[in-house]
Amino acid sequence: MSIKKRLKKSKDPLWLRLLPIASVVLFLAIWEAVVRLRGIAPIILPAPSAIADYLALMIADGSLPFHLGVTFLRIMAGFLVAGFFGILLGVLMGMSRIVSRLLDPWIAALYPLPKISLIPLLIIWLGTGEAYILTISAISAFFPVVISTYAGIRQADQGLLRAARDLGANERQVQLKVVIPAAVPSIFSGLHLGMGVTIILVVAAEMIGASSQSGMGYLLIRYGQVLETEKVFAALLVLAVFGGVIIKAQERIDRWIAPWAVGKP
Repeated sequence: MSIKKRLKKSKDPLWLRLLPIASVVLFLAIWEAVVRLRGIAPIILPAPSAIADYLALMIADGSLPFHLGVTFLRIMAGFLVAGFFGILLGVLMGMSRIVSRLLDPWIAALYPLPKISLIPLLIIWLGTGEAYILTISAISAFFPVVISTYAGIRQADQGLLRAARDLGANERQVQLKVVIPAAVPSIFSGLHLGMGVTIILVVAAEMIGASSQSGMGYLLIRYGQVLETEKVFAALLVLAVFGGVIIKAQERIDRWIAPWAVGKP
């Protein structure tokens, strides 16, 4: 569907739909004007036009696509592992009182622990290679996923459960066809939270101790050390857009997998 057709289909007027774009353009225009009129040194605050020039150069020489691709692979590798085991464990905790009683104190104690505080310990245990980054990536996403899944299973509508049993469904059918589908919105929320935290922690891990000298975190540190502020801003801009694209992609995947759980786009 074209943009024009989407705008016509929307109930909001055209000016309201375009308001977010206008606010970004206005912000960039004010930023550019302030930097040029006040004569602010680029090392302190570069103009958006200068950042755009350096961004184009970084894309052209291949450095930005390469490092962004490395970071993306690290994020997805850890996130997929965390998503699988987080959903599995959350479902088991929600369906079994024994598993819940056994694991609940561990989850409650470890979840509030700042995951970035584990980086020094992981470096001691795993070094500064890929295993260290993938581990922090998986740990970051695991806890939001398992907690949201567990909550979704436990909060299933009791009326639906009674109706299913009254219609002759056995416990296995109730769990698979009623409880788990009802928990899907909570599972999706946990996956969204897990993805956001994973992006943050992977970039932080790359900044602190990655020996591979690759990834967006490494790029930020390298440019910051030589005071190339324009490139630092360019990398930050790419990370912001990258995060937004991933979140929007998650929303589309959610609608494709379970349209009943997320409503209309």
